[in-house]
Amino acid sequence: MHPRFRASLLATALFALPALAPAAAPSFPSTYQPVASGPVLITDATVLTGDGRRLEGADVLMRDGKVAAVGTDLQAGGATVVDGRGKWVTPGIIDVHSHLGVYPAPGALAHQDGNEMTAPVTAQVWAEHAVWPQDPGFAAALAGGVTSMMILPGSANLIGGRGVVLKNVPAVTMQEMKFPGAPHSVKMACGENPKRVYGSRGQSPMTRMGNLAGYRAAFIEAQKYRQAWDKYEASQRTEGRRKKDAGNGEPPARDLRLDTLAGVLRGEISVQIHCYRADEMALMMDLAKEFDFRIAAFHHGVEAYKLADRLAEEGICGALWADWWGFKMEAYDGIQENLALVDRPKNSCAIVHSDSSEGIQRLNQEAAKVMGRGERLGLSLPPEHAIRWLTSNAAKAIGVDGATGTLAEGKMADVVLWNGNPFSVYALAEKVYVDGALLYDRNDPARQPVSDFMLGQEVSP
Repeated sequence: MHPRFRASLLATALFALPALAPAAAPSFPSTYQPVASGPVLITDATVLTGDGRRLEGADVLMRDGKVAAVGTDLQAGGATVVDGRGKWVTPGIIDVHSHLGVYPAPGALAHQDGNEMTAPVTAQVWAEHAVWPQDPGFAAALAGGVTSMMILPGSANLIGGRGVVLKNVPAVTMQEMKFPGAPHSVKMACGENPKRVYGSRGQSPMTRMGNLAGYRAAFIEAQKYRQAWDKYEASQRTEGRRKKDAGNGEPPARDLRLDTLAGVLRGEISVQIHCYRADEMALMMDLAKEFDFRIAAFHHGVEAYKLADRLAEEGICGALWADWWGFKMEAYDGIQENLALVDRPKNSCAIVHSDSSEGIQRLNQEAAKVMGRGERLGLSLPPEHAIRWLTSNAAKAIGVDGATGTLAEGKMADVVLWNGNPFSVYALAEKVYVDGALLYDRNDPARQPVSDFMLGQEVSP
């Protein structure tokens, strides 16, 4: 049997073990199970912890899928010891804006599942219901050190639906990849895309005025829906206290679209907004105040540098490219120092994201571009600072910072061993661990996952 196929079958078998769902389980619950692995001790490496620290000649101990310790002269009987001399260790990279699985390779029309372009507001759809785990892009991203990612719907709609956070592991089903405990997100988009898609059909919105009116109408409807359900649930609790039949009274009619928007209003679903221009980001922040919800991050944000201080004050992350600009009018006023300037204020949250099946493979080098441009401005952006754009800040934006994003005791052992400084143009991820299991090894073909789809396409020599 081909060693890659054998590795694929092993991963599939390990991840097929379902987790027991609680009595009141959420819809489509995660069945993710870490690959079983013994303890691993990486020694004498340069360690970037993801929280601003850089440790020289340090060790990282992984045990039972968690980071057990980070320090020097660590001991672990029975552990697999990896010599880290001359190498660097970081937390696994997290991409907060990916369409892997919903726009998979090969890029055929049959695979275009990221945009439900049937109405301006399609909050009822969930990206996870279209994720194809066989997308070869997942393995390519793993080779670039990406251990987790948020998969989002596209940007054709004002409100395009829910996103999902995945662990980057070989799997047969989406649930086997679904990050346990990660909150749902909702994808919104302002600017040119919605007005172009629907305006070209003679529908609303066809202007930016129409965009804002569409958001407001949707959230007004969601407010009424939430109030109806809150009133119903309060009445049931009251009936229960009176020891009467708690089933009295009919619940409001269920609406999947409004379920999502009510979840936003309750703070249960994070808000991720595709938005380029500074003036529109400001409008979206005012919209959030009007309806009392919080924006987790603006994505792409080519003009985010113009309101960096306000983003930091309001606790909104900027998920940005290093240097993409000019491919449409709203992306025209870009500068290569954008992310570095968004990163400047106190309490800022700057993130390097991909929005690309190719860019996700080299996010470390995209971050290096930002370091270079920022340092030309006189900013100090050492590796221990810049790694946060790919790890801890990203984890914060998608609501999983309590579980991953830094090399801290008790967190998931999502770890990358690099052949040198990860921000070098020559940097390569040598080993990638997900929950302490070695899922990628550049020097071992059996540890280089290949999807079943790609295995079927291999040509014999």
